[in-house]
Amino acid sequence: MKSILKFSLLCFIFLLHISCGSKNNTIQSNSTSANLKTVTAKDILGNPAYQAICYEGYREKTRSIQPTVAQLQEDLRILHAMDIRIVRTYNVQLAHASTLLKAIQELKQQDPTFEMYVMLGAWIDCQNAWTDKAPNHDVESEQNEGEIARAVALANQYPDIVKIIAVGNEAMVKWATSYYVQPAVILKWVKHLQNLKAEGKLSKDLWITSSDDFASWGGGDASYHTPELTELMKAVDYISMHTYPYHNTHYNPDFWKVPSTESTLPEIEKVDAAMLRARDFAKTQYENVKKYMASVGVNKPIHIGETGWASTSDGFYGAEGSRATDEYKQGKYYQLMREWTNAAGISCFYFEAFDEQWKDAANPMGSENHFGLFNLKGEAKFGLWNLVDAGLFKGLNRGGNSIVKTEQGQTDKIMKTVLPPPAK
Repeated sequence: MKSILKFSLLCFIFLLHISCGSKNNTIQSNSTSANLKTVTAKDILGNPAYQAICYEGYREKTRSIQPTVAQLQEDLRILHAMDIRIVRTYNVQLAHASTLLKAIQELKQQDPTFEMYVMLGAWIDCQNAWTDKAPNHDVESEQNEGEIARAVALANQYPDIVKIIAVGNEAMVKWATSYYVQPAVILKWVKHLQNLKAEGKLSKDLWITSSDDFASWGGGDASYHTPELTELMKAVDYISMHTYPYHNTHYNPDFWKVPSTESTLPEIEKVDAAMLRARDFAKTQYENVKKYMASVGVNKPIHIGETGWASTSDGFYGAEGSRATDEYKQGKYYQLMREWTNAAGISCFYFEAFDEQWKDAANPMGSENHFGLFNLKGEAKFGLWNLVDAGLFKGLNRGGNSIVKTEQGQTDKIMKTVLPPPAK
């Protein structure tokens, strides 16, 4: 079996090199020439020359230690080298977003060919969110007004960088029990921002959306199918939807488990087939949102605001659970999602750029800490090994560490962690 695993791994690395490497020159020339004109969200979204990613770059176990301009610039240079041209942030309550915009501005001043844009997130909560009081999901938090005002101020301060404002992150989905709000709250602030555009107080080219779970956009449970959601769909400039087959390997695993027709396949072929099913699961959720929008007479672009796959888990998604988690599967999912969305004209804000250990600080092996394509040291995980081989990160570093492959590039170490999904 080990020889089969090695052969499959080598084939995968070769395909990654072809699929990613062949586009590098095209994307570089396209994005450099685009830098000579004003680039808008309309130019960026759905354009494979502008690869997208979710990024915050926290390095410590708490967000009270904010990344510095220098640290953010290290990360931005790394992302730029792999053709990322737009990053997504989540809130403007903390200093991160404003520091990131400053870091980008400085890089642009140092090098006029440096090109990076931002989808700026404004965090939205319900009343009593994150307190010892019961959340009131029908009333919004008093902090929302200030959050929107800060986002507007940053968009006006950096109009050449901020191209999208997202009102809320998974703020309408009902499993977000600590803080979710009703669609009417998101609609209120989306209309407010659209009015500011109409009044000339925000750029008319700035696109407004809300970034939420596929179900929140009508692609699942009918309980979300409300008049307020339809009105929201009409008010935004595009739909930013989230899809996570990774989490569904535990919560909705029928697509994931190995069917009897594949029971005799070599183990690596079982894994590869499962990853194709995972991609198709994401496609189905995308199509379900599209169908619901059509059913209520809405025709807007849909892009993926979040999707990703963790490389480590000691919980539901690890060896004792759905067996979904390792660098090989993460790399396969990244490859398959980029191939699909690039070909389909869909922007995919892949989650996420770098591991962040604050998300589950008490459990270093928790999956939430390990969605990054790079680990905390800046080592490129398996899905990006081909870019290391191509020399894209030559001369770049993170925290004094050169950008090298995880596991010293030893394929045997990667493959020892790969388990096929459970049988049906």
